[in-house]
Amino acid sequence: MSVSNTPAPDGTFAGHVPAAALAEPVERVTARWVTGLVLVNVGINAAFFGPINVFIGQQAISIDAPAKEAILSLVTACGAAVSLVANPLFGALSDRTTSRFGRRAPWVLAGAVLATAALLAMSFSGAVALMVLFWCLVQLGANAAYAAITAAVPDRVPVVQRGGVGGLAAMGQTLGILTGAVFGAVVSGNFMVGYWLCAGALLFSVLPYLFHRNDPQLPKSELAAFRPLVFIKGFWISPRRYPDFAWAWLTRFLVNVGNQLTIVYLLFFLRDVIHHGDPATGVLVLTGIYAVMVMITAVVAGPWSDRVGRRKPFVIGSSATIAMAGAIMAFFPVWPGALAGAAVLGIGFGAYLAVDFALLTQVLPFAVSRGKDMGVINVANSLPQVVAPALALLAVNYWGGYRTLFLTAAAIGLLGAVFVVKIRGVD
Repeated sequence: MSVSNTPAPDGTFAGHVPAAALAEPVERVTARWVTGLVLVNVGINAAFFGPINVFIGQQAISIDAPAKEAILSLVTACGAAVSLVANPLFGALSDRTTSRFGRRAPWVLAGAVLATAALLAMSFSGAVALMVLFWCLVQLGANAAYAAITAAVPDRVPVVQRGGVGGLAAMGQTLGILTGAVFGAVVSGNFMVGYWLCAGALLFSVLPYLFHRNDPQLPKSELAAFRPLVFIKGFWISPRRYPDFAWAWLTRFLVNVGNQLTIVYLLFFLRDVIHHGDPATGVLVLTGIYAVMVMITAVVAGPWSDRVGRRKPFVIGSSATIAMAGAIMAFFPVWPGALAGAAVLGIGFGAYLAVDFALLTQVLPFAVSRGKDMGVINVANSLPQVVAPALALLAVNYWGGYRTLFLTAAAIGLLGAVFVVKIRGVD
């Protein structure tokens, strides 16, 4: 049967039934597949947040303690800038991958290998320039893996199961963050060993998914001819034509900016404001509280939203709760206040991660470009890592200190809650 090179409005091609790789999923995914998905999220987030929350800061102190905030902001912002390009690019490349191993699995493996090697190299970096270089390579590889594993959800998970799977994926992300904090505490300031632990966690976390990937091969006949200009233009998704996608992107961006502002200088906040005796252990304690609350609310809110068939009320409520955490940290800059802020942030962010992820998968424009479109959505996760360190540096050093930082986080998070009401195609 002949195949048109022009996609229909749903992203498939006219004149035939789409291949399994492009069809809307209807069969529920297995527990084994979901376990693999969760573990990939654990490894990627350990590789991201162990360095961001602890090791880059410790490495910055070892290189130039007075400039530690500037070094941390520079390294994390440069890495996040790479992720802005890498996530949608690798998502789009995975959309066009016709390997017999599937569209997503090859990129999960290749990305994990690259990020692992870069983490090991970063552990030996004794200069800021090398830290920037290798952290950018970590972001390049980890975002390739993350773009692919994220696109696997709308590829394989039916809509009625996406809230629950989104909750479990959020649990995996949180376990990864907690794992990074555990590594930070147990290595007692030895950031070199910390990087090695993060590298090992990432590499081994992808294996269960790769062995049970459920990733159908995309036939070459399903692809339009590659045209570079069309490929590049495809990264722009018109807000006029797809307003729900645009509003969903904006709300996710704002909520993530608020969340990043709350946590980006956590190590320094404990060290310089609260005067915690062991800031790395303090980060572990706060991350542990946050993680427990995220996992509880994620696994409750996700399936709950599946049962009631609604997403927006959960997203609005959780966004407002995240903003409340920033206010607590601003007005109670003491250890008990930090504990309460971590708990409230976890409650809000767990529900948000689970339900907003499900909402996002329901506003994707085309089946044929799920990887690219989810990659564009993931820019709303990455861009805050560029914006938040710069805002945090200005707030702490020039605009009034940590109270200004946390109040800014709360205000931006509330905007995210407000704009959710603009989404019309999802209840």
